[in-house]
Amino acid sequence: MAIVEMVMPKMGESIMEGTVLQWLKKVGDPIEQDESVLEVATDKVDTEVPATHAGVLKEILVNEGEVVPVGSPIAIISTNGDRESAAVEDAAPARAVETQEAAPVAVAAPQPQTHAAEPPASDVGRFYSPLVLNIARTEGIPMAALERIPGTGKDDRVTKKDILAYVEQRQASPAQPSASPVTSAASPAETYVAPNVSTGAAASVGGNDEIIEMDRMRRMIAERMLDSKRISPHVTSFVEADVTTLVKWRDRIKDDFKRREGQSLTFTPLFVEAIVRAIKDFPMINVSVDGSKIIVKKDINVGVAVALPSGNLIVPVIRNADQYSLTGLAKKVNDLAKRARENKLQPDELSGGTYTVSNVGSFGNVMGTPIIMQPQVAIMAVGAIRKKPAVLETDAGDVIAIRHMMFLSHSYDHRVVDGALGGMFVRRVADYLESFDRERTV
Repeated sequence: MAIVEMVMPKMGESIMEGTVLQWLKKVGDPIEQDESVLEVATDKVDTEVPATHAGVLKEILVNEGEVVPVGSPIAIISTNGDRESAAVEDAAPARAVETQEAAPVAVAAPQPQTHAAEPPASDVGRFYSPLVLNIARTEGIPMAALERIPGTGKDDRVTKKDILAYVEQRQASPAQPSASPVTSAASPAETYVAPNVSTGAAASVGGNDEIIEMDRMRRMIAERMLDSKRISPHVTSFVEADVTTLVKWRDRIKDDFKRREGQSLTFTPLFVEAIVRAIKDFPMINVSVDGSKIIVKKDINVGVAVALPSGNLIVPVIRNADQYSLTGLAKKVNDLAKRARENKLQPDELSGGTYTVSNVGSFGNVMGTPIIMQPQVAIMAVGAIRKKPAVLETDAGDVIAIRHMMFLSHSYDHRVVDGALGGMFVRRVADYLESFDRERTV
């Protein structure tokens, strides 16, 4: 017989744990390799975790709502089916009892390091995961209120979804009275707790102000943007490009492309293609920094910023972008953007980027000063394409003509990218866009 431990997989850079949202299979169910077994949430994305082996799900080691470190066992798979069921079933109850007995002891045992961060279970014996307790602290939810939240997890445990639903409901009812005189006295502090973001002086809140709590993704974005500013001395160079030829070429072929490929040809893959060509010319843009060492990336993995319906931003990555044709880039950009807005991205599609592009022109902006995605050292914002009068040099002399113009904004880490390199890089991207082949076929 063969018993395999299924562990919490690594789901991207900087992600060290995941929260089990839902088990899609139950004990005794047959599973195929790569078939989805459970749904896991991280700070970046919610995703389904596939089975590492085919067989039978013999034991579930973690409950819904629990936070599990990367690499920790989450399930037992029997790869030989039911022929070994007797041996496994004998071992499973003992293991389950051991797990159930160990959990309350771990929570109730006095541990000075975690006593303040992880309050003991309530009088009714309810268990709260570290994630739920962390959200409660951040949102200013006292233990008395936490105990009244209906739980949908196993043994009525409060899951991440339960507590976030409670937060949304509380925000929708700002005049909600306190449950007891004790909590009423402390209600101002419990009503609003500033996010864990260093913003200097405390904000002043008046009676006519509306307080909106950041959601978890927004808090993560805030922390990472502040970290990037602390780590990288940002410098931004600007270039204005004449993209008239590119615009007219796209206008001419986009309908045929849509009929043939079933995909829209937006400007974004054209920008990505030009950036990839420029990275090959200036490989020291495609680097990261580790202390006093510069790590030159051989793969060109381009992140494309996507605005979500919630207003938040997410950056899926096109891995090995230099290996795609223009048609392939168009399909990849469309696919990633669509699945990003539907919350269907896989964790590894959000990690490993070596350079990032943000199309601020899609919001009508002409230029911007984007913040670098760590640990990358540069990012480019492409602005709106607008018709403007421009001076053209001809054999008959200079003339003024109506041209399609756009700004490219290149922010770079001045620790390792000097103005010459940063400026030449953005100029080279503009050159590739301006010299676009009007006779090109796709």
